[in-house]
Amino acid sequence: MQDCNKTLHIFCDASEQAYGAVTYLRTEKADRNVESAFVMARSRVAPKRQQSIPRLELCAALTGAQLAKLLVTELTLPVQQVVLWCDSTTVLKWIKSDSCRFKVFVGTRVAEIQELTCSLTWRCVDTLNNPADDITRGKSLESLINSNKWSQGPAFLLLSPDRWPNRPELRDVDECELKVAAFCGATMQISNSISDADNACSFQELIERTAISAHGTASSQHHLSVDDYKDAELSILQHQLLQAGKYGPPSSRLVKLAPEYNTESKLIRVGGRLQHSEYLDTEEKHPILLGGTHPVTKLIIKQFDDKLHHPGQERVFSELRRHYWVIKGREAVKRLQQECPLCQKWRATPVLPQMADLPAARLRLLKPPFYSCGVDCFGPFLVKIGRRNEKRWGILFKCLTTRAVHIDVLMALRRFVSRRGKPSELLSDCGTNFKGGERELHEAFQKMCPSIQDHLSKQQIRFSFNLPGVPHFGGVWEREVRSIKSARVSLGAQTVTEEVLRTVLIEVEGVPSHLVMCRQISQTWIL
Repeated sequence: MQDCNKTLHIFCDASEQAYGAVTYLRTEKADRNVESAFVMARSRVAPKRQQSIPRLELCAALTGAQLAKLLVTELTLPVQQVVLWCDSTTVLKWIKSDSCRFKVFVGTRVAEIQELTCSLTWRCVDTLNNPADDITRGKSLESLINSNKWSQGPAFLLLSPDRWPNRPELRDVDECELKVAAFCGATMQISNSISDADNACSFQELIERTAISAHGTASSQHHLSVDDYKDAELSILQHQLLQAGKYGPPSSRLVKLAPEYNTESKLIRVGGRLQHSEYLDTEEKHPILLGGTHPVTKLIIKQFDDKLHHPGQERVFSELRRHYWVIKGREAVKRLQQECPLCQKWRATPVLPQMADLPAARLRLLKPPFYSCGVDCFGPFLVKIGRRNEKRWGILFKCLTTRAVHIDVLMALRRFVSRRGKPSELLSDCGTNFKGGERELHEAFQKMCPSIQDHLSKQQIRFSFNLPGVPHFGGVWEREVRSIKSARVSLGAQTVTEEVLRTVLIEVEGVPSHLVMCRQISQTWIL
């Protein structure tokens, strides 16, 4: 058995009623004796929806490919070769073609057949020698009793391979099964006309694009040289709106500049009487004429503006005149700088914000003085007690309605209430001394007995803080603290007693605010 050569032969066929495949095992012994045996068959009823014969033949070929995969996987016999036979040259041509060329029905089945039979051989057999034809036509029981090609396989399997049916010439692929070709892409025309000047971000970028387009697809391997960039810049300037011989009426600005057309560079330049000057370049003697509203001109002005770090209009215009003469150049430069975000940023004038409404504490006109107060601390001051010095802090009460001022040292709230009356609300900034005092008072208030709490609650003084980070909300009393510090110069560097300190503070309290300010101004003049 080890010297036997075993091959599987799978035949496929289809008709309008059914399609299927049948398999035979061909065994060639060492003595050249050949035997053929039936292995298995598989049949399918044709779809209810009518299909063309080539499509049904393709379904039969797919059944044969699936049958070959099953036998190769499940058979334990060593099979040297698997050959698939089909009598449709159209199907054989489809199997040899790319599946992506066909429509969905044919393409999916061709792709599956190619995947299942990538290493197998497909051959063509005529209808008379195709045993799978019996699947599509059917056979009676009487015809199956005797030996026939259905049970034994076709007669040519018993012959040598060189006498098997030859491969006929495959016909062309049926065009009705091919996909309709459609172009899905974009066309791009590369030319030296500066049609994308509006899309360029800078003049240098436009030059680089033009230089690359001049070399086409070879630009990726070609390194651009200095001459390439110069030719690109010249090509851009040649496509300006100004053309030779079209200078307008005699009253136009262009005629007054005595324009000259350079036949070599094909550019229009400004005329003049500096032709023989040896100390000026050609561009300085005869600048290139540019239209003020052309997109290329805008890019050139933008390049000068960026290079000079956004100076004034005259500086950009003077530097531009060294190389180009822009018609209505000042207007063009001014128009571009008005559109430039950085120029607008550097030349913008600050907008004064509209002041907010006065707070309610500033508008209680029918209330007594010190009904709404602002509070702030200042100091410390050194006072002499015996032979030692101690620190004292002052406290300022500012009436927000009448602008009256009360100054005292710390621990002065009860003295203030006794002298000025009980305030309804006290306002202060978020200083650490006030915030810390609030925390300690809350802790102490919670530890007091209920009777003391009721006594203190009857005072009905509401204390509130300004928002953090906005000290200007308390500018009314902050200004008075500054006046107190200015008047402190009367003490100098000496240390006084607490009685003297209180006396000085009360004297400062009696000084009108406008006199303090006048004294500050006079001291500034003297210095």
